[in-house]
Amino acid sequence: MVSIAYMDPGNYGTDIAAGAGFKYELLWAAWLAGGMAMLLQYLSGKLGIASGYSLPELVRMSLVKRRFVLPYWVAAEAAIAATDLAEYLGTVLALNLLFGVPLLYASIFGALDVIILLAMIGKRFRVIEQYFAVLISILVLGILYNLVVVKPDLTQIAYHSIVPSASSKAALLIVVGMIGATVMPHAVFVHSWLSKNKMDLIGRRINGGTLGSSITDSMKPASHHPYSHAEIERTNRFHLRETILALIIASVVNAGILLVGTPLYPNPNISVKEFVQGIGLIFGSVVSIIFVLTLLASGLSSSALGTIAGQVVMEGLIGKRWNVWARRIVTRVINVFPTTFAILLGLDPISLLVYSQVILSLMIPLPMIPLVYYTSKRKFMGAFVNRRRTIILAIVIVVMILAFNSFLIYSILAP
Repeated sequence: MVSIAYMDPGNYGTDIAAGAGFKYELLWAAWLAGGMAMLLQYLSGKLGIASGYSLPELVRMSLVKRRFVLPYWVAAEAAIAATDLAEYLGTVLALNLLFGVPLLYASIFGALDVIILLAMIGKRFRVIEQYFAVLISILVLGILYNLVVVKPDLTQIAYHSIVPSASSKAALLIVVGMIGATVMPHAVFVHSWLSKNKMDLIGRRINGGTLGSSITDSMKPASHHPYSHAEIERTNRFHLRETILALIIASVVNAGILLVGTPLYPNPNISVKEFVQGIGLIFGSVVSIIFVLTLLASGLSSSALGTIAGQVVMEGLIGKRWNVWARRIVTRVINVFPTTFAILLGLDPISLLVYSQVILSLMIPLPMIPLVYYTSKRKFMGAFVNRRRTIILAIVIVVMILAFNSFLIYSILAP
């Protein structure tokens, strides 16, 4: 489920802008963001498996006082709202381009995807899995088909995959947006919760449906669940392989979206409609239709994770669980108004996509710094504490993301 977050419409916005605006120049940023996401998601999953707590729960235990917890929760909710905005915009744009629905009406119809999601909540988990399997298959296969048709230059791909470059302030903005679209705060929060639940499920199977007594002493988080070292190690190995495979696929998809946009270079301010029309004129209508179908699949599939993340963050940080219907509807309504207003003003939605992802990049330290801290402390992780080289690599990633964000803010504010 976490890999869905790395192929959401926010990635489309930044990757289209990168490919059409800078051709192959920013391809390295797609791979870099994927590598960052891979390590952070592995650490998040390992935290849930080894400690028995989700990241929001540990943050609440560390902050203790409510006056510190509430601002953190509000900031986390803002990041989730920015994520939902990108998912909603993807659905709106796809409806407009695929069926010719005017943007204003599409902004209303697009909000109704909440009904599909909420109707499925009462179904068996197997049905939900099949739903996401179909959407992700459409997404991945569609992008791969487009790549086969576009036939990007393999030499340029190899060179710009390893040679970093950002020739302008606009390019840097896109790089930060690509990192924000890939290393998503809500996915870092929710992965620890998902892996914690997976550990509980495996434990029930191993122990014949019972988990035994658990230790709830908040001063000893590493002892929160009663699993043996072998059980935790086995689950963590599977988690590592699963994370690497899923995020490699997501990285290939993101790089693929960028490469599909390269034939339209140079067009740094391209709109989504111009992009779809452009690739349709060059490669035929089948390519443009398949691309829009992948965008629709991306918007519909990524909506679920945002809803789950919101529940996890709220319950973990402030100990409250809101009705999922109410939460989803309120979040979607919040995003409907600014989007509809922007459309009425004639603003292109792709600019909203890019800037929403820049906001996400600025929010990454919110879960990233405590995640690296907790997974590097034996008190929380026990024998599964990060090794020295993992700590060093994680710190390097933290510093790089903070440096990108700081330089971007300086570039925007500087005269």
